[in-house]
Amino acid sequence: MSTLVDLYNNCGQSPWLDNIKRSWLQDGTLEGLVQKGVRGVTSNPTIFTNAIESSDLYDDQTFDLHHKGLSTAQIYWELVKSDINSALDILNPVYQASDGNDGFVSIEVSPQLAYDTAKTLQMAKDLHDEINKPNLLVKIPATEQGLKAIEEMIFMGNSVNVTLIFSIERYRQVINAYTTGLERRLHSGVEDLSSVNCVASFFVSRLDTLIDKKLDETGSQDAVALKGKAAVAQAKKAYGLFLESFESDRFSKLRAHKAKLQRPLWASTSTKNPAYDDLLYVDSLIGQNTVNTMPDATINAFLDHGRVVETISDNLDEANSTIESLQDFGIDMESVTQQLEDEGVKSFEKSFEDLLEVLKAKTTL
Repeated sequence: MSTLVDLYNNCGQSPWLDNIKRSWLQDGTLEGLVQKGVRGVTSNPTIFTNAIESSDLYDDQTFDLHHKGLSTAQIYWELVKSDINSALDILNPVYQASDGNDGFVSIEVSPQLAYDTAKTLQMAKDLHDEINKPNLLVKIPATEQGLKAIEEMIFMGNSVNVTLIFSIERYRQVINAYTTGLERRLHSGVEDLSSVNCVASFFVSRLDTLIDKKLDETGSQDAVALKGKAAVAQAKKAYGLFLESFESDRFSKLRAHKAKLQRPLWASTSTKNPAYDDLLYVDSLIGQNTVNTMPDATINAFLDHGRVVETISDNLDEANSTIESLQDFGIDMESVTQQLEDEGVKSFEKSFEDLLEVLKAKTTL
């Protein structure tokens, strides 16, 4: 039986939980997962929509806030911040024991702001100021407009989870935004950079879902043989870029001032295609200085039959050839990853809007 503790101690990968529910915060479920080795929590609008819609534990607070005159959107954010605060307290011992390297809980800015730099930055600052706990990560999507907001947040000393990364080129820009923010912070007179943390959330399974469909459409057996390989190959290339960037002379100057690595975080790691191994996006991507945020079902699968062995650097040549072969079959990675980014923003925005409708209906009964 595999353990999450071994995953961290032996392979340097931090297992995080990609889910949050108020019941888990109140009945000890999250504390139990932390005891098993979970070292962080991520959330997004879809996760909160599912949590709030499926439980009556939010009703009393919802009605109370409504009677106080708060708008539906304000009620949503108060519900979310309540859960995030509780999770932050539960994860704080991990944060303290890891010297600020783990124990984080992520909250996402409104998906409605994904293409507005100024409003994204303002909301990210407000969330950090209002929650005001050192193990908070504010999630900012890696849209073109989000990049400057990410750099500014790092410059100001606020920790960030950069989300919705799909392409290698966008990941390169995310790394640059983090590094530039730290450089500006250092040049402003801040000598100790250790209080700033950042992870880069590289989405995995969604790439296979879209590319597999395109491979089927080619009608070529050689193309079909590539199904289920693109996402892992892309993530391995991303890890190579991570090593290259953070072992560079540029970043070594920042590490001299205690700057932390911007670890790659593998997100969307539940297997969507039932024909694939249920741990395809976990067992294949284990490596030093990485994070894998997994839904609870995937965590349970790993505890049951996962492998605790470093795999991220295996078969790198094959990963490169896989990406090249996709291009040979007419699959343009730039357009595919841009489509996924657009769809990711729209999906979270829809979840956000759907939940506002649910809350509105509850408060008008």
